[in-house]
Amino acid sequence: MAVTGRFVLLVALGVIPVVAAGISGADAAWLALVGWLALAVGAGALDLSLAASPRRVALTRELPDRVRLGETVTAELSVQNLGQRMLRAVVRDGWEPSAGVAGPNRTPLRIPPGERRRTTLRLTPWRRGDRRTDQVTIRAAGPLGLWARQATLAAPGRLRVLPPFHSRAHLPSRLTRLREIDGRTPLLIRGQGTEFDSIREYVRGDDVRSIDWRATARHADPEVPGSMKLMVRTWRPERDRRIVIVADTSRTAAARIADEPRLDTAWEAALLLAALASHAGDRVDFLAWDRRLRGRVHGASGAELLARMVDTMADVDAELIEADWTAVPGQVRRVTSRHALVVLLTAADSPGSARGLLSVLPQLTARHTVIVASVADPALVAASRARGSLDEAYAAAAAERALLDGERVAAAIRRLGAITVTAPPHELPPALADRYLDLKASGRL
Repeated sequence: MAVTGRFVLLVALGVIPVVAAGISGADAAWLALVGWLALAVGAGALDLSLAASPRRVALTRELPDRVRLGETVTAELSVQNLGQRMLRAVVRDGWEPSAGVAGPNRTPLRIPPGERRRTTLRLTPWRRGDRRTDQVTIRAAGPLGLWARQATLAAPGRLRVLPPFHSRAHLPSRLTRLREIDGRTPLLIRGQGTEFDSIREYVRGDDVRSIDWRATARHADPEVPGSMKLMVRTWRPERDRRIVIVADTSRTAAARIADEPRLDTAWEAALLLAALASHAGDRVDFLAWDRRLRGRVHGASGAELLARMVDTMADVDAELIEADWTAVPGQVRRVTSRHALVVLLTAADSPGSARGLLSVLPQLTARHTVIVASVADPALVAASRARGSLDEAYAAAAAERALLDGERVAAAIRRLGAITVTAPPHELPPALADRYLDLKASGRL
């Protein structure tokens, strides 16, 4: 049972008869007070007896399965009155705060017997993963609205919030460059790479080293008797290469750089690279790792690849533990025994946190082409340039020391045979995609 504001107001109105009776004497005032309270309680009990039961309802949800982070969706809840009385109710849907319910979460309804009404909520989630609601609370009041019956009913619902993939805005320009590398645009650009494509007639500007003399001997020039047409070989970037993306989900991934967690930046970079490599005909595998395998996508391509990746990423958050880098080479071997491009998305800005990574890099670079991609903090660069006061000078010294530590780690990674890509959060995904295209154009995959 719940007491409404109307009942409180009714009791407060009892001040009038009590004051009026108090003029006659104290005993009359007490009698007036007790009588008014008895009247209010009796009216409330009568009102409660006439209220519809909040348990005699049927609840139905209509909710999308998935939504990208930051997008808005509509969640509908249908309430059907199964009782014989008019249901005058306030319905509260129990979404968790991170679901981002817009506006009040209490909806008043009047439902005649046997009929159905819908409540609509607009959700704008601000956190990845499964956003859930398990219960619906219904408060049914009587005709006078004094007292109400209340019940909490089970009505589970789930909305999976996926990574936003803002970096997809960079995909069209990288696909254009990929087509240029493949030599499939109308431009006179020779496709680079080491995989044989076709033989065609020589045109001015072709590399003379590409002339195929055997093919030339087989192609007589009908316009010049006794002569041959020069034929050249064309090449294209290798296809069906293996790309293994390993995202570090340990404690360093929880740090916020430019108001974005390192892990979310890693997701953006991994998705853009996977989309680009899939269009290029390469096979992409994804691993989320700290001390255990948190997520894996294997054997997918095209649209299925991105769908499975965002679904895997949705539930993965950074763990406040150290990463076990010694097990990463074994995880890569389980994915492929062939030469692959291994992309490690991790923090490489301090010698202490990078010690484990540096210890296993020789094992990876001996068999694979390795890229270590990390986020640079633009706030450090800005702090290192500030000299306006004593405090700013000390902050600049600390920032400069942090930048030097990052450069030392990057130099150590390059000495061990890996490639480094370091950029601010919004620039890291396109920078990683550009490095992949550079490797593909030079035939290093």
